[in-house]
Amino acid sequence: MSRAVTTLALVLGASLLSACSILPKSEPSNVYLLPAAPAVNASTAAPVNWSLRVAKPQAVMVLDSPRIAVVPEGSVISSYQGARWSDNGPVLLRDRLLDGFQADGRIRELSSDDAQLQADLVLVSDLRAFQSEYSGGQVAVVVRLDVQLVQGASRKIVAARRFDIRQPASSAGVADVVAAFGQASNSLSAQLVPWVVQQGEHSRQP
Repeated sequence: MSRAVTTLALVLGASLLSACSILPKSEPSNVYLLPAAPAVNASTAAPVNWSLRVAKPQAVMVLDSPRIAVVPEGSVISSYQGARWSDNGPVLLRDRLLDGFQADGRIRELSSDDAQLQADLVLVSDLRAFQSEYSGGQVAVVVRLDVQLVQGASRKIVAARRFDIRQPASSAGVADVVAAFGQASNSLSAQLVPWVVQQGEHSRQP
């Protein structure tokens, strides 16, 4: 190799090292699980004789991600720096609802859309809000879910409802906001599970 080529290679190498040194370093993130629901007693009512599949909620891109969404003011939506969920928000919420159905115990034949098993009824939904919002110096978590209970074979809508949960956080700290997300998700599950059971039973009546 000629001296000129060797010199050029050294210059290029030095330039690459210099470029690498000025690239921004990735910010370390704290990964948060959606806080677990408190233990609840199973329903004493008889189990139903139909099956249910719970689908992952549909959501816009900013919510269908592991970022923890926040609306600091007006219509601006952002995310907390240095913090993220352990999975995308809709997946965490679907799994929390599955936990709620399992804890209730009345729907024994329960599955998610991951398995795509045949089911008598399917719970589909649109996640309209899964974020913290600031208002008057206070922060609260908002979870808004539009749900439809659909017949598995005919795809006919059996029932539909909007669930709107607002849970104040004890402070603006990320850990307290995450705790409020857990409480809001638990409240959603506590309202949605009995509604689905009631509507599912009604749909099976002749």
